[in-house]
Order: sequence, then structure tokens, then C-alpha cells
Amino acid sequence: MKPSIPKGTRDFLPAQVYKRNFIFDTIRSVFRKYGYQPIETPTMENLSTLTGKYGEEGDKLLFKILNSGEFLMKNKKEKINQEDIDKGEKHILPIVSEKGLRYDLTVPFARFVVMNQNEIALPFKRFQIQPVWRADRPQKGRYREFYQCDVDVVGSNSLMYEAELVKIYDEVFHKLNLKSVIKINNRKILFGLAEANGIQDHFMSMTMAIDKLDKIGAEKVVIEMTSRGINEKAAKNVLSLLIIDNLTDLEKEFAHAPTGLKGIEELREFHNYLDLCTVYNKVKFDISLARGLSYYTGCIFEVEADIEVYPNLKMGSIGGGGRYDDLTSNFGLQGVSGVGVSFGAERIYDVMEEEQLFPQGVEKDLDVLLIAFDDATHKFAFKQLQLLRSMDVVADLYPEPTKMKKQMKYANARNVPYVLLIGSKEMETGEYTLKNMITGEQSLHTFDEIVEKIATA
Repeated sequence: MKPSIPKGTRDFLPAQVYKRNFIFDTIRSVFRKYGYQPIETPTMENLSTLTGKYGEEGDKLLFKILNSGEFLMKNKKEKINQEDIDKGEKHILPIVSEKGLRYDLTVPFARFVVMNQNEIALPFKRFQIQPVWRADRPQKGRYREFYQCDVDVVGSNSLMYEAELVKIYDEVFHKLNLKSVIKINNRKILFGLAEANGIQDHFMSMTMAIDKLDKIGAEKVVIEMTSRGINEKAAKNVLSLLIIDNLTDLEKEFAHAPTGLKGIEELREFHNYLDLCTVYNKVKFDISLARGLSYYTGCIFEVEADIEVYPNLKMGSIGGGGRYDDLTSNFGLQGVSGVGVSFGAERIYDVMEEEQLFPQGVEKDLDVLLIAFDDATHKFAFKQLQLLRSMDVVADLYPEPTKMKKQMKYANARNVPYVLLIGSKEMETGEYTLKNMITGEQSLHTFDEIVEKIATA
């Protein structure tokens, strides 16, 4: 059988893993710098935990896990018959599946907070770097298995945290040397669009349509809204308001939209904090930013690579998040507000790879490879190898004293910056031949000199 992997998943070679770890380590260092603590949650959650939290379209993308064992045979009442099949998927699903792979890290985090509320101090600041799964159609920048790097704080309504999270975005991308645009909006402002046009009852339909604006264009967004029961005049008026790019002009349109005005007030308070910070990337108000997930209630964020800097890059968002006031109430804990953002590690990797943004040497595997010429020098080299490792030098020895050409070929395949040649002469004199594999230069050094040279390379 020809080996294969599921669509939307990938293998990673060592060089790729080094680059991915560079991204993860950079993100993790900033998370910790800002006082966030690490947690982990299970790969799978109960479907009752996941369903109903991501909107109608999000729920369709949940990977369901078939119940384990011969569950159909244990209870004849649970056996599926034609009548069950005729009733459709929603009827069959509870019989065959109780669990699913996590769609994101935010909903499991809300469940975590409720279950561990007596073990954590509020406000609780957490970060989490783990894979998630979505039954999406694979394409460039979109995978079925991918890592999210989430940072959230629960137990506070302060808009200081919105500013802090934007600053975390800003600092991470600055450290990665990836120029970005951090877009911001507020779900209350989106509700204000509905209020101003008398379509509050169609708020979710309106936001789902607006969320597709970049993909399908304005005309089809209007068609999308009207197909969901919004009258055409209101739909077109909503589209006309989406060109507003500042809060002052928007405030005039929200004279009879109290929720929308509250959203404007929150964005101004957010800027009162953010404007006190040094910001390296662009922060832009975008009224059309909707974020499809239904649990957001306040400020929402989305990050893209700056197309003015990378004009040939075609990639979706590389991060997103927002405020969620009611998510823990789904699990029985009222009055605990949260806000968080996520980094799309896979897309960040793709952007950095395409734009050649990784620093030189990030995929370096070994500091030095030892090469010996016969059995006696091979044993001696093995002893020196232990000494190098005790000094925290990342070193290896070719497993047998074979032909020099074969050993050097291996050194090139491992991208080793230095090769240490050990023969009988080196054993006698205590001076070793060190070859720089980049320049081709060879020179004699004592063991201590070699360690110092490698350490400062």
C-alpha cells in the first residue's frame, strides 16, 4: 500500500521543525514576559462542550469521533436502523458520537475555567500552544490540522487587556521581523449597524454575510443578506456604512443605536491605553471586521501581513480574537468576562518562508561533527564527543571510521558549520584540525580553543 497522510495534514522535516520552534519560542517568550501562565487541555472534548459555540457554519466543521468499542452491539436499542437514517444526521449523531476534536482553544479554555475555578486566581492570564482540527476544505494557508497559539485573560472587564493583547501581537511580529496590520472593531459597533437599520433580529445573519465581504464582494453580500430575510434597502444601507473609517463619522450615524455608541466608547477607551505604548506595526479600525465566531461580544481583532510591504503575498489572516462576555455561562459560571487572541502559527510560518524572513542559522542542527580515520581514533573521538557535550556543545560523531568522502557528504547533508578531524597525529599532539564547512578554511586548535571558537560562532 502506498503510504499517505490525510488531506489537510503535513509531515515536517527537521529544518522545518527548527523554524516552527523558532516561531513558537518567540511567541512563548512574549506571552511569559506579559505574565501569562501555560495550560494544556485534552485533544478531544465532549461534543456538548463544542457544539453551539462557533455558529452554524463553524459547527459543520467539527471533527466528530466515533464512539469506541462495539457500542452498537452492547445495547440493541442503540442500533441504527433505516428509520434512524431517514431522520438525518442530527438524529444519528448522538447515537454514534459523543466526542469531537477541539475546533479551537478558546471554548475548551472556558470549560477549563469553570471546572478549575477554585484552583485559579482571577483575573487569570493563560497561554496555550496546541494543535486544533477543522473539517475545512484544504487550500493554501488553510489546513485541517494546525497549531494555535492562544493568550487569554478571564475575570476582568478592563479594556487595558485589549490594549495589552494588541501590544503582544505587535511585539511578537516585531521580533519575527514580520510587518503586519492589526485590524480592530467591536461587535457592539456591528450590532449598531443592525440597530441603525432596524434589523436587530437579523444580527447574526448580517455579521455572517459581512464576514464574507473580502471573499465574495459587496454585491453578493447584499444577496446573502436578503436571502437570510434582511430587506434589500437595509442590506444596501449597511454596506454603505462599511466605508466609514473613523469613530467620529460613525458616531453621527449611530444617533439611534445605543449599543453601537457603547462600542465606540469601548474603542476609545482601548485607544486611551494603547496610545501610551510604542507600537511598531499598523493598528487600523475596520468596521467591516466581523469575526464569524458567535461568542464574541466586544472588541475583536484580526491580523494580516502588511501587503504594502509584501505586495505579492496572498495569505489570509495570521491572527485573530476578541472579547467574550458570556462564554463561561455556557458551562454554568455567570459573570466572568474574557478576552483573548490567537496566533495562526501555520500561516505565520508560510509567510516567513515565502518572504524569507527566518534569521540565518535558525535551522542549524549540529555545532560540530567529529570525523575519525580508524578504530583507535574513533574510540578517542567518542571520548572527546562526551567532553564536548558536557560543555553544552551540540556535537555528534559519524558512527564508523569509513571513507572521508562519505563522512563529509553526511556533514554537508546535516548542514554542519564545523567538522573536527581526528587522526593519530591529533591524538599525539593534542591539536585538532577544525574545518569551517562554509568557508572551507582548515586550522589547528587545542580542544579548549575549539570549544571557545564554536561557542562564539
